[in-house]
Amino acid sequence: MTFILGMKAQACTNIIVAKNASVDGSVIVSYNADSYGAYGVMYRHVGGKHQAGEMRKIYEWDTGKYLGEIPQAEVTYNVVGQMNEHQVTVCETTFGGREELADSTGIIDYGSLIYIALERSKTAREAIDVMTSLVAKYGYYSEGETFSIADKNEVWVMEMMGKGPGGHGAVWVAVRIPDDCICCHANQSRITRFDMKDKKNVLYSKDVVKFAREKGYFSGKDADFSFRDAYAPMDFSGARYCEARVWSFFNHWVDGMDKYLDVAMGKNNKGEMPLYFVPKAKLTVADVQNGMRDHYEGTPLDINHDLGAGPYNMPYRPTPLSFTSDGKKYFNERPISTQQTSFAFVGQMRDYLPDAIGGVVWWGNDDANMVAYTPVYCSVNEIPACYTAIKGQQDALTFSWNSAFWVCNLVANMVYPYYSKMMPDLQKVRDELENGYFSRQKEIEAEAKRLYDTDPASAKAYLTDYSLKSSDSMMERWKNLFYYITVKHNDMCIKSEGDGKFLENGHGQAAFPIRPGYPEYYRQQITKQTGDRYLIPEE
Repeated sequence: MTFILGMKAQACTNIIVAKNASVDGSVIVSYNADSYGAYGVMYRHVGGKHQAGEMRKIYEWDTGKYLGEIPQAEVTYNVVGQMNEHQVTVCETTFGGREELADSTGIIDYGSLIYIALERSKTAREAIDVMTSLVAKYGYYSEGETFSIADKNEVWVMEMMGKGPGGHGAVWVAVRIPDDCICCHANQSRITRFDMKDKKNVLYSKDVVKFAREKGYFSGKDADFSFRDAYAPMDFSGARYCEARVWSFFNHWVDGMDKYLDVAMGKNNKGEMPLYFVPKAKLTVADVQNGMRDHYEGTPLDINHDLGAGPYNMPYRPTPLSFTSDGKKYFNERPISTQQTSFAFVGQMRDYLPDAIGGVVWWGNDDANMVAYTPVYCSVNEIPACYTAIKGQQDALTFSWNSAFWVCNLVANMVYPYYSKMMPDLQKVRDELENGYFSRQKEIEAEAKRLYDTDPASAKAYLTDYSLKSSDSMMERWKNLFYYITVKHNDMCIKSEGDGKFLENGHGQAAFPIRPGYPEYYRQQITKQTGDRYLIPEE
């Protein structure tokens, strides 16, 4: 049996918080878009009416390859990032699944499904209908996919798998997350058995079980059918690279997760965690943002303190996920937070505010741990230029000081090898920015609501201005952070500071720097490996 392990395999993570599981009644959905070599950009679609006969071209999201075209909808909606003007949000993680079910003859890839659904849907249920109708008519080009599909009232998890060349269409199932629950998925199919009689909270393709029987993937009773086990059975990598991330998020918010640790550790590939849980406390947007920064800290999977962390406790490992040494294969842990993230997104949707104000795209370009999420409202008239790509000026092959992707990556790549030394400096700036955005949110939205009640256009202009200024403030602080850590940590020393300034020596020059050297535990590793080679003889 073979499974797809492409560029995006073991890639992304989504966290879901339904409205009654959040502190303020927000529906919250997050997305770390993880793909080596990808340049993260904020998608923008300006909606409007379209002429009869107008066509929409389809390009594969991962590669830019042209796949075909379909008739354009009569009306489309504005889209900012992963959210549209009606607060509909769609994100994904790729699970791959059975290789023989990939359909190269289809023309709708998973990325096109996301954005076309956003362009054409007012609710999550409409988005599901748009997505499933599209693949039924035009074929599904991508691998097995898990989608988070949300609006201001509800959130669904939908899993989809193609039918192979000539099969046309896809098999799929969608489950509504209860309003008091949290959910997570991370590149492993998570829907197992589902209630086929619950038409209100469960949707599925008519042939989802029949097709599995025809292909020989399932032979039991309908009530025992598991989408995961039929179309994407979990193996060691699916558990340790993927379900482990899900387990780690739940572990922060659900008591008793130790009983699922064997699944997370890859020791029980037939086991399963529930798709969703009622959390022990309600979550905020900040909680979700911090959840996207997880490295298994304080768990048996913690990677901060073994030799791979280097002398400065780096919770990151170089690609690839597996490696060979002395003829044996080993693996690196794969936490939620990873250096390969092209953009990080947290969507906040609220039913008690006008859509223009209720939907917030909290956005960052790069590893969620290494960025400050800035607010961009779903109603903005333009998106921040720093979150866009301009061919030959700021793109995957062209560095630019005007690009959030490159500025944030520049800082992050300085911090990674000196993590325990430099991360406190980054975290201070990151948290100050985010706390500032959160502290002003009620004031900003109150003013926007006041304007909206008399002139919605002026409210949108106001929120556009605020969103642009927020990204500008982040860019300015991040450039200054780069200058600061360059000076402070020059030549692996640390400049002395006092009252927020670098100290001088009393004669107009810099004070002599602190020279910390390696931490004690790493010194012990060096002496253990080298013996007496560097021992200073007693005199």
